[in-house]
Amino acid sequence: MKRSRSVALTSLMAGTSLSLAACGDEAPATPQWIDPPAATAAAEPQPQTYASLDECKAAGDFAPDACDQAWAAAQTDNEANAPRFNDQPTCEEQFGEGNCVPRGSGVNSFFVPLLTGFVIGQVLDDIGDSRRYRGRPYYRDRYGYAFVPGYGRLGRDFVSGRPYVSRDVIGPPRAQAPARVQSRSAVISRGGFGGGGGRSGG
Repeated sequence: MKRSRSVALTSLMAGTSLSLAACGDEAPATPQWIDPPAATAAAEPQPQTYASLDECKAAGDFAPDACDQAWAAAQTDNEANAPRFNDQPTCEEQFGEGNCVPRGSGVNSFFVPLLTGFVIGQVLDDIGDSRRYRGRPYYRDRYGYAFVPGYGRLGRDFVSGRPYVSRDVIGPPRAQAPARVQSRSAVISRGGFGGGGGRSGG
């Protein structure tokens, strides 16, 4: 009997302690829910190639204003860095007949390949806290590969026929000398356009 009363008393004291603790630490009147984490942002689109601004917008992979931004950047890059040749035949040997156009005039004239599309990708801006869209021009060589100045050939997806773009193509611009006019002998001496530094794939 003594043991039973002792157990009962101990249980009563424990229950009283819990009640007092609860009174001293009152629960809030309404539940305090922790907001669920924000939905994870959609996966960042992989760099893509498009033959035109309209194609970029029609594809729907990027917002229309992103296509505009990348296309404008690609055109600016094209004006400054398009491969330059001192005669049309040398240019066409690399990019195909009818795919080179003249620029400049008189002694400053030269030929460049037609701009056949642009690469678009999303990158961090210079201060690293927001994203913007970068565009780069590309030119198709006579074999159907896409060439990006400063990066060489892009790989090619033989199923879709589209160039395969690695992320470094839309990364920070590589330091490179301004585009200079190339002669036939210069092209031949390095074994073709782009030299040994171009990327190949596919």
